[in-house]
Amino acid sequence: MQIECFAQRLLNPFRGAVHTIRFASAEAVTTDGIEWDIYVANDTLLDGLGRAGKRALISDIRYGHWSAEKGLKRGPLYPSDDFRRLEEMGAVVYEHLLRVHRDVPFRFRDPFELWLLDRNDQPLALLHSVRADSETDTRPPLDWRAGMAAQEQFRSTAIADTTEPAGVYLTRYVNSLASGVAQWFRRSDDGDGLGLHTLKGCDELRGRVLGAEAFPPLFIATAGMDAAHARLVRDYHAWQAPWLLLLPHLKPATRSALEACACQQAELIEKHCRLYPAIIDRPALQAARVEAALLRSQPRMDKQDEVTPMFYIELGVSADE
Repeated sequence: MQIECFAQRLLNPFRGAVHTIRFASAEAVTTDGIEWDIYVANDTLLDGLGRAGKRALISDIRYGHWSAEKGLKRGPLYPSDDFRRLEEMGAVVYEHLLRVHRDVPFRFRDPFELWLLDRNDQPLALLHSVRADSETDTRPPLDWRAGMAAQEQFRSTAIADTTEPAGVYLTRYVNSLASGVAQWFRRSDDGDGLGLHTLKGCDELRGRVLGAEAFPPLFIATAGMDAAHARLVRDYHAWQAPWLLLLPHLKPATRSALEACACQQAELIEKHCRLYPAIIDRPALQAARVEAALLRSQPRMDKQDEVTPMFYIELGVSADE
């Protein structure tokens, strides 16, 4: 049995990536490249369940938590034969973690994507992604969401005639453009997508092939939007910049623009920068990390005193889309 190292996106909304080292039913996971949690699961509980067992849920047991700075902190120990077998799997993952933890970011291996479709049956917003075709039987929510953090923190002046928070408005607006149908695609290395089954009808779309240009690289399509709403989406992407920089497929111009936006959120850069696959302006990101260190050393302001800056910058998304 081989050890796998891979990354997978956290979606709806996109909020980062989880990097995983997996062996059998044990895995070590991180979202920042620093703190790793190691879990084991008793996969023998699935024996005899047949195909249905592949989707059955079994509880994870915490093997431990590890960081290079603090070392391994073990989880609870259980005196049983089953647990000794789980201990052996966890030890394999832990020993491999010690060898490869500096090799992050790992390659993204979640090519099966669920897209909310617009009224022309084109990809509108990315809802979910999985690693294998067998996992596409999952039934996630079929509406796109800007996320709770966006509802609280995202600001934009793109839409003047609304009293709603920008995140709430954006969620409602994107879903208003949808047909109500979602479709699974298998993305190839060149970005093309093979249409798989659909959710909520339109079975005739199965088997179609869409070119890479049909899939918005920042996960929300702006084609056909008026200028104000396109700017609203760009503002949202600018606010998401510290997470979007985790993506490996960005064109240099887009990455450069996102870095400029992300530098206004220094603490999030410090959290995620170890997993960035490329950096255009290294001095600027290093300056942001220094700023983050200074912020951590200062007393926190009361929430009512915090000021949320505007993150709008022209991302040049149209060049990618």
